[in-house]
Amino acid sequence: MTHDTPVAFVTGGARGIGLAIGQWFLAHGHRVALVDRDQATLDAAVAAIDRADVIGVVADVSQPGQVQRAVEAVEAAFGRIDALVNNAGVAVFKPILETSYAEFREVFATNLDGAFLCTQACVPHMLAAGGGAIVNIASILGLVGDGILAAYCAAKGGVLGITRATAVQYGRDGIRCNAVCPGDIDTPLVQAYFDTAADPAALRAEISAEYPLERIAAPREVARAVVFLAGEDASFMSGQPLVVDGGLLATCY
Repeated sequence: MTHDTPVAFVTGGARGIGLAIGQWFLAHGHRVALVDRDQATLDAAVAAIDRADVIGVVADVSQPGQVQRAVEAVEAAFGRIDALVNNAGVAVFKPILETSYAEFREVFATNLDGAFLCTQACVPHMLAAGGGAIVNIASILGLVGDGILAAYCAAKGGVLGITRATAVQYGRDGIRCNAVCPGDIDTPLVQAYFDTAADPAALRAEISAEYPLERIAAPREVARAVVFLAGEDASFMSGQPLVVDGGLLATCY
């Protein structure tokens, strides 16, 4: 690896989709900064990878000062940021009438504010370098509704909005911005939902059966879509939501 080796900045990078994204970037010749607010989980992930071209940076993406310090730390370590992946996310499994304003704001703070703040902090570095790529992890729930995920649906719809705005504003500067819209993925966040049921295994089977592919996604399947959008194979894609949902939104009933 050299100073010219591209660098990916991945939020929510300590586990699940974020960790899979970081690993797939590594496999495709990037240096990687995994950014997460959970120090212990982040340290374990970096230690398990055990490569000099991976660093862990502790930051809460909902906090402007922490985001700015994280970007500065990555610039100091690697000298550049070529790809930003806004992946950090949380969910509250409640309908509108049962969602408190504090819960609503918590979901927005991580999912939407985090994408805004990280984009705002990374874009100047991309402008100085002559370009870059941003991939926002949205959701099929930014496109359709789920009554028990009211705040999450709203936040992910906002992520798609900021994706389009970023693409339009900075395309002429060589910065592309796209979004991945996954369905259910086998991550701790989705497992937490399964665990709310009296029989988590039965709920997993029920949800999986809704998909034409009869399963939910593995994190690596979303990671592959992210690295594709960040790379040259997607050089004429910008402002787009790429749906990775096993055919779920193609169904009628």
